[in-house]
Amino acid sequence: MRLLLMFDLPTHSPTERRDYRNFRKFLISEGFLMHQYSIYTKLLLNDTATQAMIKRIEKQTPKKGHITLLKVTEKQFAKMIYLNSEKNKAVTNSDERIIILGSDDDD
Repeated sequence: MRLLLMFDLPTHSPTERRDYRNFRKFLISEGFLMHQYSIYTKLLLNDTATQAMIKRIEKQTPKKGHITLLKVTEKQFAKMIYLNSEKNKAVTNSDERIIILGSDDDD
């Protein structure tokens, strides 16, 4: 399951800029990856983990601005259509289930 988080936070005052930076740092510390500016994604194992993540996000939500969450399956995420650039072929953006870590060397 993939959680997409889209946000639009004001940055007019020093306090709003601080809130923006803190929220972005929180997302990164929780394992979110930037998909586009103000759009972050996180891979989660199941609905229980997703609900726990949503509760942590709610606690960190700045008072001003808009934050939208969307849950999609890995199959749905892998079928995303890219119009103006190449598709990101990183393993984190695919629905492949086996990831082999390490080198290919037979030393």
